[in-house]
Amino acid sequence: MHKRHFLKTTAALAIAAATASTAHAQNKPVKFQLDWRFEGPAALFLHPASKGYFRDAGLDVSIDAGNGSAGTVTRVASGTYDMGLADMAALMEFHANNPDAPNKPVAVMMVYNNTPAAVLALKKSGIRAPKDLSGKKLGAPVFDAGRKAWPIFEKANGVGPVTWTSMDPPLRETMLVRGDIDAITGFSFTSLLNLEARGVKTDEIVVMPYAQYGVKLYGNAIIAHPRLLRENPNAVRAFLAAFAKGAGEVMANPAQGIQAVKERDGIINTDLELRRLRLAIDSVVASPDARAEGFGRVNAGRLALMASQISDAYQTKTRVDVSKVWDGSFLPDAAMLNVLPKR
Repeated sequence: MHKRHFLKTTAALAIAAATASTAHAQNKPVKFQLDWRFEGPAALFLHPASKGYFRDAGLDVSIDAGNGSAGTVTRVASGTYDMGLADMAALMEFHANNPDAPNKPVAVMMVYNNTPAAVLALKKSGIRAPKDLSGKKLGAPVFDAGRKAWPIFEKANGVGPVTWTSMDPPLRETMLVRGDIDAITGFSFTSLLNLEARGVKTDEIVVMPYAQYGVKLYGNAIIAHPRLLRENPNAVRAFLAAFAKGAGEVMANPAQGIQAVKERDGIINTDLELRRLRLAIDSVVASPDARAEGFGRVNAGRLALMASQISDAYQTKTRVDVSKVWDGSFLPDAAMLNVLPKR
């Protein structure tokens, strides 16, 4: 009797395991690429993956690190990745410079409601405000978002001509500390921490976020290959709903989110990346503009203005067609997007 019960139980467990395995195998594969390395802000995506939210939504999501938004846009366009996280400006630039490309990615959800781009300088340089940058030597990689959008910041703040010095990303903050350049552009929550890592105290640094100085560009958005949008729209909707759930949990408890990043990159400095994540949440994810417009959404007028500004600042081959770069029809409902932490 006991033997028969054991065999039945074993068979039931085997069937359950096989069913779960089959269900997992039937989940829709989605290849997703981040804009950058596995750092603090990546928790917004790695946490829902770690918690199984994508799997529970019927998706088999793989998440890879990136090496810049332009690369992510290109890889999604090529079909190497189905979805990704990329700077809206980089997506607009790709659209306008490749008007005949057959598979231009589309942004379907805003994550960084404000661009993280900022100007950073050391107080000892005498730079305190944008106009102090006139005639100075600025430094950034040629592909840096803040450098490419500089004409917009320059015009908004009446800054006179500046001289640019190019370098690889790891040298940017080092050259500023050495005095080779007067100021840099970069993501605020990255360059600030990089300067501190080079021995500069926080109160010795001047940070001028573009968003606080008249430049209302959107930042990073979730983008998708048009084939996925056309052939499997429910997979896109499921991805965005699972992401929103996980992102809300990360914003409510950033320390929990960092554990998911640690799982993917065991050598990260947990305290440093937790601070980077909190800075990103406060400055661009749950910013005042995000609260006004709603998490994941965009304001049509603001997006249209950005398209015009990017066309001019980036000197694109054609004008950005805002109707081709954004599609908000895949977003979860308002209740599911109500994930921003209380003030």
